[in-house]
Amino acid sequence: MSAADEVPAYRRFILILGAIAALAPLSIDMYLPSLPAIGASLGADAASVQMTVSAYFVGLAFGQLVYGPISDRYGRRMPMLAGLAIFTLASLGCVFVTNVQQLIALRLLQALGGCAGMVISRALLRDRYEGNEMARALSAIVLVMGVAPVLAPTLGGKLHLWFGWHSIFALLAVYGLVCALAVYFGVAEPQWERAPPLSVASVAQDYFRILSHRRFMGYALAGSCVQAGMFAYITASPFVFIDHFKLAPDAYGVLFGVNAGGLILASQLNVRALRKLRAERVLRLALLAFLIAAALTLCSALTGIGGFWGIAVPLVVCVSSLGFTFPNSQAGAMAPFASRAGMAAAMLGTLQFALAGLSSVTVASLHTDGPLGMAAVMLFWGVMAQLMLRTLVKSPQADTTRPAR
Repeated sequence: MSAADEVPAYRRFILILGAIAALAPLSIDMYLPSLPAIGASLGADAASVQMTVSAYFVGLAFGQLVYGPISDRYGRRMPMLAGLAIFTLASLGCVFVTNVQQLIALRLLQALGGCAGMVISRALLRDRYEGNEMARALSAIVLVMGVAPVLAPTLGGKLHLWFGWHSIFALLAVYGLVCALAVYFGVAEPQWERAPPLSVASVAQDYFRILSHRRFMGYALAGSCVQAGMFAYITASPFVFIDHFKLAPDAYGVLFGVNAGGLILASQLNVRALRKLRAERVLRLALLAFLIAAALTLCSALTGIGGFWGIAVPLVVCVSSLGFTFPNSQAGAMAPFASRAGMAAAMLGTLQFALAGLSSVTVASLHTDGPLGMAAVMLFWGVMAQLMLRTLVKSPQADTTRPAR
């Protein structure tokens, strides 16, 4: 392929992977403004409705463990297409639910399908790139997938007003079908080192080897803890801002979009930062920013200082920091596993969403009238992220030289 052809091909590849990566934020963020209304429609309390978010996290966490070894053994395309088909059918099923238990079950199935794209997208990137180059590619994907949380709450709010909350899941079904067609026609099967025949023992052994790798665990857990903090915000924020601060659903959508916009901007600043700094150095600075902002959020929640703005402003910093932590922690974690990229991506995703699910359940169980529970959980994860990285990954020496390309 000529240099002139490489740029459009790269952009198309990133666009498709970014669209697939957007399945998770779309599936979560689009119906957030409708959570109170869904509870009223299905006769469920706030904690039960929040479990529809938690169920999605559980499916994302454990479904990935299946797709990882399958993709390493049998290829990337067919498992991804199968997962997208499951996602599409489950989304369609959500349109016809009559109680919250059905919605929770279908949200779990929806996640079990959608997580295929998340695992295999990361594996496809590791097949092609490594180190800072992979971190830059992940930042480009954040730019694409970051449009989802900007538009999703507003779009979801409008769909709810015009057609009811069921229409949100109908649109997700259409989106899943479009993603499947894009993969079928636009993603070629890469060359990769095929894994040996699968067995329970060999899969367990490979996963144990990954979990025993200190550097992998340090990066993976640090990034997962920060993401868990963000999902504490995602789960609780509709009730904090709509019920407690009395924002209208469309105004909440705008606020949510501002936070997502900060994440997109940070991901592109990350591309620039990686031209001069090592990814791990940028990661440490971003984790510190999250910790400080989460502490300020808790202080405001405890004292009431700043009111709405005392909560909203530091939350922008918390969410924006993920534009740095997401690509750099994932690139660092997957770097040692070129021959088992699918399994490394699966374990990384499982850790991310297991902690996200735990965070979501914790926030739901601590459901309060104000932002205190959300802020406390976010600060806890900020502290844990610092501990994981500092304990498991040796601190890099200050390095301001331009890394090798």
